[in-house]
Amino acid sequence: MAPLAIEVISDVVCPWCYLGKRHLEQAIALKPEIPVTVRFRPYLLNPWVPREGMSRDDYLIAKFGSVERYNAGNQRVADALAAVGLDYARNKIKRQPNTIDCHRLIAWAADNGAAMKQRLMHLYFSEGGDLSDPEVLVRAAADCGMDAAMVRQRLAGDEDVARIEAEGRSAAEAGVSGVPFFIFGGVFAVSGAQPPEYLAQAIERAAAERAKHIAAQ
Repeated sequence: MAPLAIEVISDVVCPWCYLGKRHLEQAIALKPEIPVTVRFRPYLLNPWVPREGMSRDDYLIAKFGSVERYNAGNQRVADALAAVGLDYARNKIKRQPNTIDCHRLIAWAADNGAAMKQRLMHLYFSEGGDLSDPEVLVRAAADCGMDAAMVRQRLAGDEDVARIEAEGRSAAEAGVSGVPFFIFGGVFAVSGAQPPEYLAQAIERAAAERAKHIAAQ
């Protein structure tokens, strides 16, 4: 039987998505008997951020009213990330990127998309990397085995920009208002960075539903 398809709609700069990715990995490990494939689909959390990025402080003030208000309300996710071994070095982040180019890299990485996404998220949340800098993206791609010169050339053009924007819009139009958003086998959807055990149950239910469907054919 083919692996169960899991689609993850999320954004690189969403801390709950960073947590959700780790929870999904833990959930998959809880169900080793169920083979899966994971595909990351783009979501543009802040499509209004300029393509060249902007100051992190200006972004937080525009979206949350003040840096202090954001940090006070965001401690819960920082603690949750720390609990699963992920750092959220908020003070290191100086630039807020538009994530279209990040999503282009993930798409170009193809079967290595999960590693590309992890590298970009770690760069942003744990190292304060400037994901609005094309050379930072080129180095991240090289870290994941992609050809640096080819990536630099592709990033300089508009390849897949319209497609990423369209996918981001279609997710929003389909009712995805919070990310991460998981779709298991095309039959079950789960919103939010749910605990690994909850996601593991969704994997099991989707696999059972698919087996039932195949048996009925």
